[in-house]
Amino acid sequence: MVTYIWIGLVCVAVLFGAVTGRIEAVGEAAMDGAAAAVNVCLSMLAPMCLWSGIAELLSRLGVMRALDKLLSPVVARLFPSLCRSGEGHLVSGSLAANMLGLGNAATPLTLKAAQALGKGCRGKKASKELCRLVVLNTASVQIIPMSVCGIRAGLGAENPFDIVPAVWIASVFALFVGLCSMFIFERIWGAKE
Repeated sequence: MVTYIWIGLVCVAVLFGAVTGRIEAVGEAAMDGAAAAVNVCLSMLAPMCLWSGIAELLSRLGVMRALDKLLSPVVARLFPSLCRSGEGHLVSGSLAANMLGLGNAATPLTLKAAQALGKGCRGKKASKELCRLVVLNTASVQIIPMSVCGIRAGLGAENPFDIVPAVWIASVFALFVGLCSMFIFERIWGAKE
């Protein structure tokens, strides 16, 4: 679906460029956008390598395990079936990695947790716990939002970390609204089942 949207956008841009006689501007904008994308990717490479190394150190020092234990009561309440199967650590690890701003490290753990939660769905609708996992990862509460700060640094922000308080407020609010909405909809749809 996304492929068709992008193809449609490109076709509309080329069409309007041809109609208005500014097809060269469309080509220049495409090349400038591609160059900017490469620059942003390269500028994010250094912080990503740095924080991936720090994540490995934190893991070896046991900090990730400590965060896992700290988060396990919450995870056990939100994901009882996953914890009963002994895979609750996947969600705890994912949440810990997200809190440290290591979204790339959280992705494999989240995918494994989603696969474990999806086993019971059998191609039907998503389970309540799978929906909770999506909400938690979408809100992505972060103590250190490294990806966003890396992008800001790459684009020349004077102080890339000045957005951290706003990120904390927004992500906690998103988590609160997401979880409240999820529990409300669970009660509404749960009553109909």
